[in-house]
Amino acid sequence: MKKEIIEWIKSIVIALVLALAITSFISGTKVYGSSMNPTLNHNDFLIIFKSKDISHGDIVIVKTNLEINPEDLTGLNFISKWKMGKTKSLIKRVIALEGDSLVIKNGEVFLNGEKLEESYINGGDTFGNIVIDKIPKGKLFVMGDNRGRSLDSRSEEIGLVDIEDVSGKAVFQIYPFSKLGKIK
Repeated sequence: MKKEIIEWIKSIVIALVLALAITSFISGTKVYGSSMNPTLNHNDFLIIFKSKDISHGDIVIVKTNLEINPEDLTGLNFISKWKMGKTKSLIKRVIALEGDSLVIKNGEVFLNGEKLEESYINGGDTFGNIVIDKIPKGKLFVMGDNRGRSLDSRSEEIGLVDIEDVSGKAVFQIYPFSKLGKIK
């Protein structure tokens, strides 16, 4: 009997250590809003890899100082409201990294002098007139795929994002099950 209890305790400790290790590198998040349509939709559930190793085109979760307002909480249950905290996190696509040059003009995006082919965006044009000769060290330029309905680096409220404010990158979609798989 004593040996059996010790085995149970070992199993529980191993499970707790594994759970802690996994949650140190992986988490989940739910998509709120339409700024990443058509790639991601409202209520999609994603697996996030907690990493600062970010590349062009990655979809990242960015912590902001934007306060959550009562409108943002409409339709959420108690647990979801509690998990959201007091400030918003945004899901956006990385367009430019530190050292890159970026130009947005006439509805088109140019990265390091080359026009970006963005088959993933909703609609054909990217509004805004932006010229950044060189993205500063430790910064990123991010945009939503639904360019007409995205609060992103084009706005003064968000601007260039600190890499330190990236809580991870979306790597896998779990829900809806019809879209189960690696995020493209």
